[in-house]
Formats: sequence, structure tokens, C-alpha cells
Amino acid sequence: MGLNFAACQAGADVYVQKPVSYDVAEGQAMVAAARKHGRTAQVGLQRRSTPHLITARDRIIKEGKLGKIDYVEIYCYYHMRATQNPPDSAPPQELDYEMWTGPAPMRPYNKLVHPRSWRAFMEYGNGIMGDMCVHMLDMVRWMMDLPMPTHIDSTGGIFVDKKSKANITDTQTATFEFPNLRVVWTHRSWGDGPAAGKFPWGATFYGDKGTLEASVMGYSFWESGKKDPAVKEDVVYEFEQFPEDRTEKDLERHVAAAIRGHMKNFLECIESRKHPVSDIEQGYMSTTACILANLSMQLGRSLTWDHAAGRVVNDAEANRLLRRPYRAPWVHPVA
Repeated sequence: MGLNFAACQAGADVYVQKPVSYDVAEGQAMVAAARKHGRTAQVGLQRRSTPHLITARDRIIKEGKLGKIDYVEIYCYYHMRATQNPPDSAPPQELDYEMWTGPAPMRPYNKLVHPRSWRAFMEYGNGIMGDMCVHMLDMVRWMMDLPMPTHIDSTGGIFVDKKSKANITDTQTATFEFPNLRVVWTHRSWGDGPAAGKFPWGATFYGDKGTLEASVMGYSFWESGKKDPAVKEDVVYEFEQFPEDRTEKDLERHVAAAIRGHMKNFLECIESRKHPVSDIEQGYMSTTACILANLSMQLGRSLTWDHAAGRVVNDAEANRLLRRPYRAPWVHPVA
């Protein structure tokens, strides 16, 4: 996060991955830096550039085929939480663990930490909320032109896997309240997933005229009362145009088209100086909502958010948690 903040200050355009920040104040500082210095800042929330989801938004939601949408479920049932419990050890000689840790609290080195399983620890990220919910919440906000939620409530914990080194939740539910709409997130990294045919990571929009299920793998639309989908579309692969997609190491082939579209949009906006499809302010809102959900769970109460003020309403304790303490010599950026 700090590098992207400094890059805007230095006059560079930036592409930052989600979630945009560890805490709310970092995200506010990033938005302020991008606006003050007139920089293009794209966030890697690529559902906004996913071809079949653009179609679902334009031809199902925006054309009113769902009717009035009062409720949306978003969810992830992947068994993605680290379950190992390896002993702590000395860091590898080639790793500068002090620099790698940065402003975060210094934990004993563990092989889960680097390179990818750092997601298992709340010291380095925002858990599955910040890893997976942010994508689906942002997708719903984009599809429905939603602002920042006004009320956030979350419960959860480590209910099943109590033996692993990971300290992120294995089970969590969050409710994001918008005007006349509730969006409810559920993740569970154990047990069976949803019923057959339902995407394991996605969103279900419920309207009075129909239902839409959407994910990275496709979408299906049912008219109210009908058994079979009226419209169904699968993910777009681009193997003919880009044969390297078949052989590129570690490429998630089902999102290759979305990644290309997202990066193309970023480059176009560098030239036009327009806000990109996943502008930093949009990324900040989706990220902040997920951070507030974690804070709600931590504090054991609902939070009311004043977006204009950038603060929780009448909750001094929650507001103190919007900005984490930094480990010296790192200095927290300010908006």
C-alpha cells in the first residue's frame, strides 16, 4: 500500500491489487493521493472487466429482468484456509524478513508466511473477507450502481479448524445494508459447499421477477416460477486469440479475458485521464466495507458508517481501529 501511495506522490499511475489497504485510513490516504496528484489508479477487482458479467449486468439487471431486487447473497465455500501447523523457524537467508514484514507486527517466521500463505494471518491481511468477499461485494456494487453501505454487521470465528497455525476465520457471515437492499456474505472453509449446480464462489440476486446467479465461471437467469434458466452463459476463453493462455504457468485461464480487459482499461485511462472501471475510490469503498465487517465481528456489534466523514457513527472505539499502529520506523500515511 505504501509504495502505491508514494508512487502517486511521485507522479506515477498505479495498478494496485485488492484489498487496497490493510486498514481504512490507508485506503483514504490512497484515494487522497490519487486525486491530489491527478493519477490514474486501477484496482485489481476484475469482475468489472469480466465479459460474461458485463453481459449479465447489461442484459439482465439493467434491463429490469429481475424486477425489484431486495436481497443479494454473496458467498465462498472454497477450502482455501491453511490447515497446516508447521513449527516456527529461522527465515531463509535470501529473505529480508524485517523488510518483508514492513509495518505489520513482527511474528516469528513460519514457512506458511512466505510466499503465498501469508493470507492465513490477520497480521498481514483481512482474512477471507478481504480476499474473496471484496470481489463479490464489489461486483454487486458495480452491477447495481451501489454506493458505500451504511450499516455493517458481522459474526464468525474459528469454529472447526482449531489446530492449524492460521488465525483467520473459518466461518463468517456479514450483512451490508444499503438503501432498500441487504447484501449478505457467507464464507465457510470446511464441510460441503452449496447445493449441486450453485457456484461455490459467487452471488445470487433475488428479484420479484427472477433470480440471477453469477460467478467467475458464468451466470444463469431464471424467470420467477420457472424451473429451467431462461438465459445461461459460461465464462469466455480466448485460446484462439491468445494461445499462450494454454501454456502460461500458474495462469487462472478462466479469468484471463477479465485480466486483459482490466489492464487494457487501465492503459486507456492513462491516455485519456478518465477514471478507470475499477477506480481507487470504488476499490476503497468495497475494501472498507469488508474491513468494517471484520471490525464489527471483533467488537461484537453493528457499525453505522458515515461515508462523507469517513468515520463510524458514535463509536470512538471502532474509529480508533480504523488506523492500525505501525511498527517503527514505518510511518502511517495520512489523507
